[in-house]
Amino acid sequence: MLKPRGSRTIQEYSTAVFIPYIELQLEFRSRLDLVWDCYLKSGSLKATVRCNHGKGIRRCVTVSGPLPSNWQNFLCNSDNKEELFSFLSKQFMQLVVKESKQLVVTDKKQVLTVPPRKDTANLAPCNHEVADTRMMVHAADALESGHRRILIRTVDTDVVILRVALANEQSEVLDELWLTFGTGKNRRYIAAHQIAKALGPEKSIALPVFHAITGCDTVSAFAGHSKKAAWATWNAFPEVTTAFLSLASTPSELPDGVLSTMERFIVLLYDRTSTCCDVNVLRKKLFSRKSRSLEHLPPTRAALEQHKESCLSGWTYLGTGRNSVCQSAITM
Repeated sequence: MLKPRGSRTIQEYSTAVFIPYIELQLEFRSRLDLVWDCYLKSGSLKATVRCNHGKGIRRCVTVSGPLPSNWQNFLCNSDNKEELFSFLSKQFMQLVVKESKQLVVTDKKQVLTVPPRKDTANLAPCNHEVADTRMMVHAADALESGHRRILIRTVDTDVVILRVALANEQSEVLDELWLTFGTGKNRRYIAAHQIAKALGPEKSIALPVFHAITGCDTVSAFAGHSKKAAWATWNAFPEVTTAFLSLASTPSELPDGVLSTMERFIVLLYDRTSTCCDVNVLRKKLFSRKSRSLEHLPPTRAALEQHKESCLSGWTYLGTGRNSVCQSAITM
């Protein structure tokens, strides 16, 4: 989210900060999609995550309303952000866009376009809660509209994972899929299409499931075991790819052996030299070592079953369909 930079009112923030930024981005692109989060009032998968970020003070967003002195605290409140997003979306509709260009902005479950677009059925209504996944819908629509080079700006690793999967899935119609990842001095460009090519089709499809299992926004991670360690374990135990693919394709009807393969993967994650296939057995062995704390023991099999269910919810969150569950998506 762009910082106020000395703006005193919401209107000034819109006209002096946000609109000039959008105009600058659109100058070098044929289409620009601005995608906001859309918070669900009930049944939200990310309610706990937002609660951990703090609630913030509720403030009404009005044209002449003063900007809050504590911008980050203001953004911690979901109602504040929802009103701000809706206000900015309507402000963008006043922009004068060249005939050869298009601006697409989300407004809660709907979309607004400049110039007006007759058919937005591919984009709205959309029940994606977060921009991470809703951007997939916009990227797919851009591809269908004939755009073959896409650039997406994000600060979230979930988006990177999903774009690699998209680059593999749409490789026949997509020339390049780039991501601008990070902010400030840490910003860098990532070629998702090159990563997908290097990983190959199977691993690219399985990547979002791997990400969900080893910890994402809605699924807990294994304490003391980083993504890098989990990735090394995957490379050492490629058989688990089949299990990941099963979770990706038919999560409600898992073939026999999927859970046991996942269990072996978890065993190797905690002890690369272990020969056992039972997490309960490994848990007992590691518990006998005095240097191991309880939080760094592997989960029980029963806990692993629950973790799998959480992963299925996480996979739904990371799903790509328009009605299966912001940052900006920029089409060049």
